Amino acid sequence: MRTYLIRGVLALVVALACSAPAAAQSIVRGKVSGPDGKPIEGATVSIEATEANRKAETKTNRNGEFLQVGLPSGRYNVTVTSGNLKQVLPANVSQGRPTELTFQLTPTSGLTPEEAKAQAAMQVLAKEAIDAMRAGRDDEAIQKFNEIVVKVPSCSDCFYNLGVAYSKKTQYNEAEAAFKRVLEINPNSGDAYTGLANLYNAQKKFDLAQEASSKAAQLTSAAGGGASAEAQFNQGVILWNAGKFAEAKVQFEAAAKADPTMAMAHYQLGMANLNLGQIPEARAAFEEYLKVDPSGPKAAEVKVFVSQLPK
Repeated sequence: MRTYLIRGVLALVVALACSAPAAAQSIVRGKVSGPDGKPIEGATVSIEATEANRKAETKTNRNGEFLQVGLPSGRYNVTVTSGNLKQVLPANVSQGRPTELTFQLTPTSGLTPEEAKAQAAMQVLAKEAIDAMRAGRDDEAIQKFNEIVVKVPSCSDCFYNLGVAYSKKTQYNEAEAAFKRVLEINPNSGDAYTGLANLYNAQKKFDLAQEASSKAAQLTSAAGGGASAEAQFNQGVILWNAGKFAEAKVQFEAAAKADPTMAMAHYQLGMANLNLGQIPEARAAFEEYLKVDPSGPKAAEVKVFVSQLPK
């Protein structure tokens, strides 16, 4: 940047030798950084007069810097945007005197003071709701999350947490409504479908549970290249509760393969094999459970099975 300014001065000196005096040029320059303090390259800088129909636009360089020359004197608003981050600063531009601005784009930098204050209050309320939920104070959590969604109806995480809290209290209608609200906001929420699957399973609505669990597995697979062990295990449990042992076995096998450290997948696989009369396979699954979690909640039961089942 310094090189160009020097060249500009030299060019101006040459021009003065053969032309009439020129007016001094205005300069607006600045630097833009992100929430982490690092420069932002390619941010859009819009400089717009507040008292006239004048506007200029430029971009930041690799160092997060921008420069605009030649604006008439006056008051301007300088708006910097990068993705969903935005900040506006006022600037008084005058001839021959550089105007320098510094921007740091953050999630709140584009908000008015009133909006920033309201957002901070929502963040405090959200933290209180999560803390209450973690402490098992579900009624308090439900109250606070409901306060948030009244003001921020697009908060899908809030509705998901409401679904979980209502489920714990066996308020199934409210939980179902909350999970479905998540899907209205984000149709690809695998977590919401998992919540519905668990909800329907608890009510012995096994067909609905299986449908929701399958959808959760599809979404998880699409997002991560393969269905998660948890989603597959949940499908297995739903099928098991519906008495579909062969189909449940397929899901437990897939869960154990996806996450070999999931002890309960090995346990349920053993139980499915037992119910199908596949004794050697059942013993192998139980032995795997003991390798993964030798002192787990099912360890005593599994040790009895292993001692009694033939190889």
